[in-house]
Amino acid sequence: MALVAGCKGGSDDKAGASSSSKTPTPSAYGRAVSPLDNPDGTKPGLAPVTSEEDQAAARKLISRVAVKGRGPKTGYDRDKFGYAWMDSADGVPWARNGCDTRNDLLKRDGEDIEYRDGSDCVVVSMTLHDPYTNKTIHWTKSQATAVQIDHVMPLSYDWQMGAAHWTKEKRQQIANDPLNLIPVDGSANSAKGDSGPASWLPPNKEIRCAYSVRFAQVSLKYDLPVTEADKEMMLHQCGG
Repeated sequence: MALVAGCKGGSDDKAGASSSSKTPTPSAYGRAVSPLDNPDGTKPGLAPVTSEEDQAAARKLISRVAVKGRGPKTGYDRDKFGYAWMDSADGVPWARNGCDTRNDLLKRDGEDIEYRDGSDCVVVSMTLHDPYTNKTIHWTKSQATAVQIDHVMPLSYDWQMGAAHWTKEKRQQIANDPLNLIPVDGSANSAKGDSGPASWLPPNKEIRCAYSVRFAQVSLKYDLPVTEADKEMMLHQCGG
């Protein structure tokens, strides 16, 4: 995106948007896919996990997540995870495809997309069905802050739970991995900061189990523990 602002915990992309938003009909999750059917994050959106069978599968996945206390934030800096939205973070989908991570995500989740003249990468307008607030946002690049890219497992949280000891390359991976990234309503993302699930959950209650599954998927992929309180909250959101 053209405007990038730092944040407390790695949810640090602020993209342009018009002020037009509305609460959608129940079908307005659009093309969104359940995280249980999207283990690498390359499919769009975040659809609710609602059936008893799927919630049982969600609890089974979350139960595999390790727990430990949250470590100190000493030494954390967003730059330790590479510059924002780099296309050269090896080991993640879409790396080195000629399009930065932010625009890859807007293309993944957006509908009715328009690109900059002469580009098949730079998104200048789209419609976004935001899972966190259950709003439809009519986004344009000309205004800032209404759409941001959320790091589901925030970068400073990652740092405190073990990423402080990683290589630079691995930190760049988690910062640019589509599994850990969702374009969402800017105010919801700002409210989240670097919180874990025990401290913050999406305002849209329908999506909270799906959000917990995605948080667990990132945790498991990168072998990062969560706090005991966070794990308990994640299980609770899926009927545990």
